[in-house]
Amino acid sequence: MVRVMATGVFDIIHLGHLHYLEESKKLGDELIVVVATDMTVRKRKHEPITPQAMRCELVSSLKPVDKAVLGKEGGDIFEIVREIEPDIITIGYDQPFEPQQLEKELAKRGLKVKVVRLPHLDHDLDGTRKIISKIIEFHTVARKLKEIEEK
Repeated sequence: MVRVMATGVFDIIHLGHLHYLEESKKLGDELIVVVATDMTVRKRKHEPITPQAMRCELVSSLKPVDKAVLGKEGGDIFEIVREIEPDIITIGYDQPFEPQQLEKELAKRGLKVKVVRLPHLDHDLDGTRKIISKIIEFHTVARKLKEIEEK
């Protein structure tokens, strides 16, 4: 059995996430997804929009996912890899890791894991920041239209 591990924030679930998870699942028999904790999201990206428990529950309900778990706080980022024991780790096109470097770091810790970067899904709303921008744009236009109507 080939176990695949995928990781991410999954703050606002979108097609980019689904594509990433579907492609990850195709590489093995079991897909375990590590969802970043709120603290990790704050440190590395932004203030999370949805809390970690909600994000984890949403991810676990997606068809390609066999199991979703919360990541670990601080310390050794490789601890969760030791626990899950994946054969393959997938990283998204925009995740800040280099596959070869990550494989070397894993090997230094006695973990023989293949790391695969997955391609970008070319879609209008394939990222959380794109969705947020679209909502802000929509809200701004709606507010301007309302101001015009009130005149």
